[in-house]
Amino acid sequence: MKKLICITILFLIGCTAFGQQEPQFTQYMYNSGVINPAYVGSKGYTNWYGLYRSQWVGLEGAPQTAAISVNKPIEGSNLGYGITVINDRIGPSDETQFAIDLSYTLKLNGDSRLAFGIKGSGNLLNVDYSKLNQFNPGEGILQNNIANRFSPNIGVGFYYYTAKSYFGISVPMILDTKRYDDVVTSEVNQRYHLYVTGGKVFELNPTIKFKPAFITKVVNGAPLQVDLSGNFLVNNSFSFGLAYRWDAAVSAMAGFQVTKNWFIGYGYDRETTRLTGYNSGSHELFLQFDIFERGSRIETPRFF
Repeated sequence: MKKLICITILFLIGCTAFGQQEPQFTQYMYNSGVINPAYVGSKGYTNWYGLYRSQWVGLEGAPQTAAISVNKPIEGSNLGYGITVINDRIGPSDETQFAIDLSYTLKLNGDSRLAFGIKGSGNLLNVDYSKLNQFNPGEGILQNNIANRFSPNIGVGFYYYTAKSYFGISVPMILDTKRYDDVVTSEVNQRYHLYVTGGKVFELNPTIKFKPAFITKVVNGAPLQVDLSGNFLVNNSFSFGLAYRWDAAVSAMAGFQVTKNWFIGYGYDRETTRLTGYNSGSHELFLQFDIFERGSRIETPRFF
């Protein structure tokens, strides 16, 4: 079993060596800028976002992700920009991504908007093989750690939204690069991932709103991944709901508008795969802080 877990972790390291091009966040609807550069500036005000995710708690070497970002519109223009820093740790691998996003928004009929975005990013990868339990200590590939290996990338996306709905398509990392290219046996290709997202708000009554959302990820050589979620918003202050990651996990979510500026949210995932016997679930906590300009008017108030 220990050998199986070690092999599984090594496989996951290979997957995360793609960088944070495929972030797995349960509450993706609150920070779509991670995967779609066209999202930045869409709220019409400055938005700070911080998140910490501990995945598969109890499984040694399981993924841990921390992210912080800020995005805002550029006053007097149709432009918006955002900055994101994400750190991923899994087993002996420690990877940090820095990204800068720029969006341009077209005003359509009524409150409809269509934004186009571009993302520029860089990844720093570190791998300390001494953290592994080595079955063959003399194995050549395990003798040379990876230190601050840098790889640049670019991404694009578009984002259509109104006051109560949105739809986006994005490829956050376009370049197909090789990460482990020192020896043939450790070569890993970084393939681009296509994301499709969407959501809508339904007003059930004056105090309760229903917010369904979805995210679909498509990548060559991997199964289609679909996340479906539904949240209820009560009095525009308390949110709760459930999510289902197809053939992977079920999730419970809750959020609370502490003040006009502060919103805090929590999500819990429970695996539906055989991994459920080796961990106690995944925890995700985020904090959102909005800064409203004095005297400004939000043309398209947002629920996502």
